[in-house]
Parts: sequence; structure tokens; C-alpha cells
Amino acid sequence: MGLRIALGADHGGFSLKEELRSWLERQHESLDVGAHTFDPVDDYPDFAEAVARAVASGEADKGILVCGSGVGACIAANKVPGVRACLCHDVYSAHQGVEHDDMNVMCLGARVIGVELAKELVQAFVEATFSGDERHRRRLAKVLALERQALGGGPPATPGGRR
Repeated sequence: MGLRIALGADHGGFSLKEELRSWLERQHESLDVGAHTFDPVDDYPDFAEAVARAVASGEADKGILVCGSGVGACIAANKVPGVRACLCHDVYSAHQGVEHDDMNVMCLGARVIGVELAKELVQAFVEATFSGDERHRRRLAKVLALERQALGGGPPATPGGRR
């Protein structure tokens, strides 16, 4: 089987997540962290944290989050160190975010896109790999340095990347 993909959604993304899960499981293993039933008062940060921690820990290779707009889930997931979550509503961003920026969690807005576009986005995201090109590694290293600094692990970067 392919990759292990963590999936999560609140009430706003529940139906789309369920459709994506059954479609995705034809080629990949899914780790469904919920919601497992529709609950109109659940909260996206709970599912964003579960997906983000699964990816950051290596329990899942990549993650997909679905909420109403995708924005809230993206903000929450990016609070977990090691996660690079991006909101994607076009195919180019879904693969380019992985290839250039090593995106490991893709966020979707169920109230913004339909099922067929979501499937195209997921396919592009799941099939993409980080390029490893020197310029992409250099830029990723700077992003990771920002994260370390924010966590108290070093001095802030200055313009031009010099310390």
C-alpha cells in the first residue's frame, strides 16, 4: 500500500472528509482522527492538532485537514512544531507546496471546493515529493530556523539569513 495519510475534519468538513477517506483508501492507508460522526458543535483545533501530531511524530507520512474554509484548521495545525500546513484550493499549490516547501499537511475548505476538485488536490499532494534542490533546502532550512527560534532554540534570523 502507499502512504499513511492522517485525515481530520470538523463538522464543516465532515462530509468531504468521509468521501475523500473512502476514495483515498483505494491506494493508501488512512489514519482517521475524526470527526467520526457529524457533530455541529465540534471544534476544528481538536482535529487539526490530532492530524498535526500524527504527521510531526511520523505516525503518518502526510496529513489532510478539512473544515469549512480550511483557514482555521491551517492556522491551528501550524502551531505544532514540524508541521508545514498550507491551504490549497488549486492543483498547482497542492503539488508545488510539497515540491518546493516540503508541505506535509494540506488543508481544504469544504465550503469552497467540491468533491472532484478535492480529489484532484489530494492526488497532487499525495503524489508530490520534496525536490531536494539546493535552493529549496536552503529556504526550508531558514523556515526551520524560524521555528527553532520561536521555540527558544536560538537567536532570531536577520535579513539575508545572517545571524
